[in-house]
Amino acid sequence: MTVIDTAQKLLPLSVKTRLSPLLRGLEPILAGSDETARAQRMAIIAFAIRVLSAAIAFVAQIVMARLMGEFDYGIFAFVWVLVVVFGNLSCLGFHTTVIRFLPQHQARGEDDLVRGLNWTARVFALLSASLLAGVGFAFLGLFDEAVADYWRVPVFLGLFTLPMIALGDVLEGTARANGWAVTALSPTYLIRPLLILILMLVAIQLDEPRTATTAMTAALAATYLTTLFQFIRVTWRLRRHLGPGGLAFDIRPWTRFALPLFLVDGIGFLLTNSDVVVVGLYLPPDQVAVYYAAAKTIALVQFVYFSVKAAAAPGFAAIMAGGDKTGLAVFAGKSARWSFWPSLAVGLGVAALGHLLLSLFGPAFTEGYPLMLVLLAGILAKASVGPGEVLLNMAGRQTLCVTLYAAVLCASIAFNIVLIPRLGLMGAAIATASAMMLEAVLLHIAVRRTLGIVIFAFARPCPAISDERPDGHD
Repeated sequence: MTVIDTAQKLLPLSVKTRLSPLLRGLEPILAGSDETARAQRMAIIAFAIRVLSAAIAFVAQIVMARLMGEFDYGIFAFVWVLVVVFGNLSCLGFHTTVIRFLPQHQARGEDDLVRGLNWTARVFALLSASLLAGVGFAFLGLFDEAVADYWRVPVFLGLFTLPMIALGDVLEGTARANGWAVTALSPTYLIRPLLILILMLVAIQLDEPRTATTAMTAALAATYLTTLFQFIRVTWRLRRHLGPGGLAFDIRPWTRFALPLFLVDGIGFLLTNSDVVVVGLYLPPDQVAVYYAAAKTIALVQFVYFSVKAAAAPGFAAIMAGGDKTGLAVFAGKSARWSFWPSLAVGLGVAALGHLLLSLFGPAFTEGYPLMLVLLAGILAKASVGPGEVLLNMAGRQTLCVTLYAAVLCASIAFNIVLIPRLGLMGAAIATASAMMLEAVLLHIAVRRTLGIVIFAFARPCPAISDERPDGHD
């Protein structure tokens, strides 16, 4: 509000006249206390962080590719994707469970359950990630000869990183549940990529080799530093907010919600990254590097979707807690429009600059430009239904989401397996875009039939038409 008041005083009259409607439109968002205003504020903050994060990550990936070359950059990209995917899976769904239950426990004044849920989510994530890492170490030991030399050390370092990735995802969910957008998103999306780049540059200055092993060492150190920082920050804010007290546990409803959600989020996360994984299994590291650069460049568009998703989850949970079915339908429609139209604008801009952006990675990377255009079509299809899976999850339709995303994941893997050997990298792009389109269609149908809500960017806002309650109970 202070920024708006200052702008109105300092801007020239002609500029002020043109911007006044926009500034007045921001006032209810910045000052409002209802769920829509809070969600919009969080979306704006998340959007700003995502924009800055996209810029940092893009520059960092360019520098890493230039430093290492295509082959080692492809190794690093493939291993880092695996680490992020399996680190997220290690949360066992509790990183989203805290978003679902923390507002509910806080609204009821159940501070002991809030503390217990936070403790449970962290312990589950750390234990499961450590167990998964142990399985990975055992595999490397037993099948050492089956793993190529250039993969062995980067994978070994990646396994050490898993527990901190899982803990960081849980801490992000805790902060999002409390509406702390900066605390939730800045460690993962701003601090960690900056630290990876800085540590890599420091290592090069110390005459370390410009290899994937050096890059993974930098990633490991950056992940531990950012996660520990976030742990201290979130824990301190929670203690200040809740005060001293004991722990209480309601394990059955938490796990009943978390385990299906683990399948939903896990399948969704695998779906997002399965193309890079399958490309890494079929093609050499230099081809992985080209595909990864193209996919991550066009993925600049997706920060809009993820920003809306981050803001929508607490909003859906709060509206459902109040039993406002009409409000839920209206909010769902808005979330789809918030997701699609900015995605379209950003996508057209990235496509126009595609050749230039890819050339920054190196001359060989420009062959990935056609892949970007194909992937953009899939991204826009997914953005047109907004955070549909979040709505279903918050409405207690986790089992339906599991079925839906399992079908899409199977289709995506099948598409990749069939098309990559025949069409190479273009086959991977077509397979991924087709899976995104299938996901959008199935989400739209599922939300419409189960909740009676039309979640589509081109649909006119309408109230819920189902006689079912949005929590899934009759």
